[in-house]
Amino acid sequence: MGAVRYTDLAASGELARRAERATEILSRCELCPRACGVDRVAGETGACGAGRLARISSVAPHFGEEPPLVGQGGSGTIFFAHCSLGCVFCQNYDISQHASGRDATARELADGMLALQRQGCENINLVTPTHFVPQILGALVIAARDGLTLPLVYNCGGYEALSTLRLLRGVVDVYMPDAKYDDPEVARRLSGVEDYPAVMYSALTEMHEQVGVLAVGERGVATRGLLVRHLVLPDGLAGTAQVARFIAERLSPDTYVNVMAQYRPAHRAASFPEVARRTSPGEHAEAVRIARAAGLRRIES
Repeated sequence: MGAVRYTDLAASGELARRAERATEILSRCELCPRACGVDRVAGETGACGAGRLARISSVAPHFGEEPPLVGQGGSGTIFFAHCSLGCVFCQNYDISQHASGRDATARELADGMLALQRQGCENINLVTPTHFVPQILGALVIAARDGLTLPLVYNCGGYEALSTLRLLRGVVDVYMPDAKYDDPEVARRLSGVEDYPAVMYSALTEMHEQVGVLAVGERGVATRGLLVRHLVLPDGLAGTAQVARFIAERLSPDTYVNVMAQYRPAHRAASFPEVARRTSPGEHAEAVRIARAAGLRRIES
């Protein structure tokens, strides 16, 4: 018997019940660990700046994601505006911090998902979705009813509330979180959340428990599981050794981890000397070596 998916939850009515429970949270928002408690239904906004409706920056096939997501048809990305983090080096700051995009109803969001499926995409890739989980669940009810079947990818910053993740059990097929830092002080200075490491490790544990290690089909395309992104920062600021050890020992050495080399000083990074330069090829190679030494066996770099 296969794993439960959002299509099964939609058919049983459970997906609609989850959407209702999630929507209730908007009246006192605790979707992310900041738990601002604002009434987004009434137009109040908290740390992330998000309101009542989902705000979408773009809907399009994307061929630059990890190979197991891209396949032949590309990953069907939906980029959401706003973010619960405040990373000083964010490369998508026009979306995350300046909220570039348009507000969308549940019907419009569902139509976007269905359009990506018609275009032949391999999955629906929800980018920075945390603060719009209620709206996404509501849209999924409509999209599943109208024939959506693609795997659902939850592409997030790793700063996730366990209560929100538990609403997504059986809904999300592939979790793709960042594992940004191991040091609380680095997290506070560069992303504005001192509790990031503890929250991220708890979130990764919950995600792994829900979906397990990354599984791919005959065409090499991901069908279910956890895919972790770890961006190498200058001077070892990302804490690669500690992050890799946690994943290998507490989750699985077969966890798919992308040790990423593409750091560049975007947004406000020039004002922070420790991240005001690119990482060197040597720093990236050392991070990969460290990750392998920690026991990780499925590393993309």
